[in-house]
This record gives sequence, structure tokens and C-alpha cells, in this order.
Amino acid sequence: MRKMSPPARRYLLRLAVLMSLYLIFLFGAAWLFRHNPPHGPLAYGLAILPALPVIAVFWAVMRYIVEETDEFMRLLLVRQCLFASGFSLTIMTVWEFLQNFDLVAPGNDGFGVFFFWAIGLGLGALFNKVTMGTAGSC
Repeated sequence: MRKMSPPARRYLLRLAVLMSLYLIFLFGAAWLFRHNPPHGPLAYGLAILPALPVIAVFWAVMRYIVEETDEFMRLLLVRQCLFASGFSLTIMTVWEFLQNFDLVAPGNDGFGVFFFWAIGLGLGALFNKVTMGTAGSC
């Protein structure tokens, strides 16, 4: 196994910080809405707050691709992201059609596109391992 590159270490640090912020914002907003529900623009701001670190995760992944100097590693990362994007878009498209025809209840209990995109990243790494012989260093 090769040593983790500096861009990979920076990516993992960014990811750790962003996911920590996500959890703090999510639990904080949920607590506030449950105990002292905000109203008006503040309610919208607090509801959107947990989405900001999630959006930043997309930036962190793309930043990792840009910063990685090993072209083979970049290829693996791009393949992973393409797999994750296709996987999450497929799941959500099917789910929405099932909703449109009243075959499943509205909503998805918090399992939105990011959840499936993250699963897709893991499956993309597995796909890389099976087809390319490695999933990379991260």
C-alpha cells in the first residue's frame, strides 16, 4: 500500500472538519426546531445551515481531484465521482417516479441525494478495485 499523498491528507482533514460541522449544525438546528421553533427568515437560515457543510464536501472532493498530482489517482477519483453521481441520480430518479405514482410515501426520511452520493463513492471505490486493481490511497 502506498503512502497517503499530501493532497489526500488535506482532503481527509477537510472532510473531517466539514462532517463535524454538519453534525453540529444538524443536531443544533434539530434541537432548536424541536424546543424553540424559529420563524420567518431565521427558520429558513437554520434549516439550510446543515446543508452548507454538505455542499462544501462536494467542493472538497473536487479540490482533491485538482490538487492530486498523480494522474492515475486522479483517474480513480474521477471514476469514483462519476459512479457516485450516476448511482445517486438513478436512485433519486426512481424514487421520485415511485412518489409521482403514489407507490411510496412523499419524502425520503432524510435519505437525500447526498446520502446516496456518499454510498456511490464507496461503491465507486469498489468498482475501481475490481476493474483497475486498486481503489487508491484514500
